[in-house]
Amino acid sequence: MRRLIYILIACLGILSLFAKATAASAWTLELRTPYNAKIQTIKTIQYTPLSSTQKPWRICALVPHLKDAYWIGIDYGLVSQARQLGIHLELFEAGSYYSKNQQLKQLKNCLNQPFDAILLGAVDPNLLESYSGHINKPIVALVNRLDSAIVTTRVGVNWYQMGWTAGHFIAQTVQESSPSIPVKLALLTGPKSVGGSDLVEQGLFDAIANSPIQVSSILHADNNRDLYRDQLHNLLNDYIPDYILGSAVAIEAAIGSLQHRNLTEQVKLVSSYLSPAILRGLYRHKVAFSSDDQVVLQGKLAIDIMVKQLEGAYSFGDIGPQVQALAQGDQQANTFKYSIAPADFYPIYRVSLKN
Repeated sequence: MRRLIYILIACLGILSLFAKATAASAWTLELRTPYNAKIQTIKTIQYTPLSSTQKPWRICALVPHLKDAYWIGIDYGLVSQARQLGIHLELFEAGSYYSKNQQLKQLKNCLNQPFDAILLGAVDPNLLESYSGHINKPIVALVNRLDSAIVTTRVGVNWYQMGWTAGHFIAQTVQESSPSIPVKLALLTGPKSVGGSDLVEQGLFDAIANSPIQVSSILHADNNRDLYRDQLHNLLNDYIPDYILGSAVAIEAAIGSLQHRNLTEQVKLVSSYLSPAILRGLYRHKVAFSSDDQVVLQGKLAIDIMVKQLEGAYSFGDIGPQVQALAQGDQQANTFKYSIAPADFYPIYRVSLKN
């Protein structure tokens, strides 16, 4: 079994940008190098968020969509920190990961309007290569990989690690059961080759290497519960896997599909990231495991870092929360303030300077 690739180095007080803070105000984060690489070395830091700003900055945020709990959690974090700092925020959603032209139009709008900077949750890692205009404002990559020489800060997690963490859980569980025949694993990891789905798959495959696990299906779809239900219907008609690993939306759909077919005890569900429905599934023993990349904290951090860079800080490189491993039944609800938006939160697209 391949051991964990990441080197965790505890680092207390690193650079003046990460000044000492009390436990109540500091955020535990990771600095990862090399930038945008699949395999990275990690330094754990205590990061001090801002309490004020030099001026009421105006930030434009572009995201793929607000159709699921993941990006709604990002939105909640963005909005919360913008309000905390008293800055102006406007958010635009492309509609899906297949709406590249729409996001390019939104990028053009942000560059032409009086915004100071752009947080870009790209629908395509090569999005900026397709933009023909002049880019004259700072851009920070939000969550998703963005390949461009002009973007040197990304707020998010390593999606290879997300896949590895989920795959490692499956490999360990299978190893403990010592199966006599190969264990079948079906993947429903999200849109193909965009977002983090390809890196999730790479991490998963590395984690289950040299194990008796056989990836029996790889299915892709936009993060739409109805599309996943159709895929699950066809999958379960063909054969019954031992495990299904997928995006939170896919696993949410799978919970109902398995209940309908009385397969809840037979098929174990693993989510590559957390949502409120996945958390309920963990509590109720309907979901075996989920990775958690603390999306609310990612949103807060993105605003904070963007403001720090506008006020003179250098690039932060690859920075974000630590990936948490959540097994069923052992979670405490009050520990998820950085992971899930409140139940009564609805997407907010604008934070005005009056807020």
